[in-house]
Amino acid sequence: MKIGKKLRQLRKDRGITLNELSEKSGVALATLSRMENNKMTGTLEAHQNICKALNTSLAELYAGIEEESKTVESVPRKRRTEHFVHSPKARYELLVTKTMDKKIMPLVIRLDPGGKTQPEENRTGVEKFIYILSGAMTAVVGKSDYSLKTGDSLYFDASLPHTFTNKGRSKAEAICVISPPAL
Repeated sequence: MKIGKKLRQLRKDRGITLNELSEKSGVALATLSRMENNKMTGTLEAHQNICKALNTSLAELYAGIEEESKTVESVPRKRRTEHFVHSPKARYELLVTKTMDKKIMPLVIRLDPGGKTQPEENRTGVEKFIYILSGAMTAVVGKSDYSLKTGDSLYFDASLPHTFTNKGRSKAEAICVISPPAL
């Protein structure tokens, strides 16, 4: 069970409207709505204020959430369908489904010779990790260039502008992990 579903259930069990809960807890109505619709989880302070307003405990609010959040997902290669094409010679392939429900977004970057990704600059707080599986690529992060070959890795703050280029003569592939997921 996600926290939003549990919050809605507790609120309705007590016969309280979202507006009433907002007034009693001091948590903005829009925030409560986003929490109930699993658009955000809210802060610990908000959870404490909500529990106080609902006359319940954090333990009751969190009960059952952990068990459901333990996810196992197997995605055979032939079932992976989400691709982002940067150019005819550069593409990303997502390695999992429902990425926005996860804490990380793993993908494969495939660059043909001469391939280059579009410039990216994620929001503050997003981090990326790249591990080169085969070939070589150049990562430009901020104002620095990094030459990466098979077995090399790079970890960086993805709010810096960045691109990946294959200047070699053979295909390059890398595992990329983004946290939290960002598209």
